[in-house]
Amino acid sequence: MKQNKKIRLIGLVACALLFNAHAQAQSFSQDSQTKEWAKSAWYIGAGLGQSRSSIDDQRLISSLMNNGATSVNFTKDERDLGYKLFIGKQLNENFALEGGYFNLGKSSFSALGNPGTLNGEVGFQGVNLDLLGRVNFTERFSFIANIGMHYTEAKAHFNGNRLYAVTNPNPTESKLNGKYGLGLEYQMTQALAVRAQVERHRVNDGVQNRGDVDLYSISLVYKMGQPAPQRIIPYVAPEPMPAPVSAPLVITETMPAQVVAKPAPVPVPVPVSEKINFSAEALFDFDKSVVKPQGKVALDQMLDSLKNMNTEVMVTVGHTDSIGSDEYNQSLSIRRAEAVKAYLVSRGVGADRVYTEGQGERQAIADNATSEGRAKNRRVIVEVVGSRR
Repeated sequence: MKQNKKIRLIGLVACALLFNAHAQAQSFSQDSQTKEWAKSAWYIGAGLGQSRSSIDDQRLISSLMNNGATSVNFTKDERDLGYKLFIGKQLNENFALEGGYFNLGKSSFSALGNPGTLNGEVGFQGVNLDLLGRVNFTERFSFIANIGMHYTEAKAHFNGNRLYAVTNPNPTESKLNGKYGLGLEYQMTQALAVRAQVERHRVNDGVQNRGDVDLYSISLVYKMGQPAPQRIIPYVAPEPMPAPVSAPLVITETMPAQVVAKPAPVPVPVPVSEKINFSAEALFDFDKSVVKPQGKVALDQMLDSLKNMNTEVMVTVGHTDSIGSDEYNQSLSIRRAEAVKAYLVSRGVGADRVYTEGQGERQAIADNATSEGRAKNRRVIVEVVGSRR
């Protein structure tokens, strides 16, 4: 929401620049007064474009592997929307000083390990001061290059059940680094220009990595204080005013207002709770708490059936038969519930939304005196709370 407000602000600035330039539009040919003004004018600008960052995925994968993960599936998104606001001062025809604020958006990644997950994102914003050079190709086109320093704040956030692979889940780092860029500028009027530019920012990402973030942007640049053109306006005698003519009286018939039907209200999703019952033999080998391949298939089918549900909470509850001591059966039921949770989390379910519970042999649903009854009592129940779409 905050980013949308900033983008709307940039759009309003751009519209104001275009309107002001249109109001002051004149022939592009320069007189001596305009040339001197352009060499020392102050200007403002606003730019919008795409940022591209680099994520050190090998370092993060190595950290997860060193902390117990046997394999890691790593995905990342290094592109986002970036924008900037700046003000500058022409030192002469070829050089200017520019300072401003920029926001390079965010980059994110997701590392799905076996076991566990680690997700993270980092955003960059800061201020800069650049020296900008210009070489004119034609009266309107020019090549520009800038070099300078920027002070950037990197805010990172990590979540998942493998947070011990990083030292701090919410690190922030501010550093002074260098930047440079290249671009082209086109003068639409003496006061207004459009600029296409690519800039590279050297950054620290908050977790002891150094990298680059590139911003590809289109900007509007407006020079302030343009002198009014000196024109000699010849005297023209006014034409005689014509005699007023009375307008005929027109009687109009008022049409009845049309009645527009109101749209039907959108139905509110109804909260639901569903329980899925799995036989323990379908998920685990005898006296084990490691999910079997066919058990994973059954859990995958359950997740597929929940795609049209906004899932809020899942509870995995383990149950056993009466063979063995109460303490052992209680421990086995908890371990099996935890194993089901671990697999659900590995398939993308948030760990903070899955709870576990072990009931041991306390909630039998059949007679433990028969083998058929004991098989029914050895089970894992997954209760899902959410709302159907």
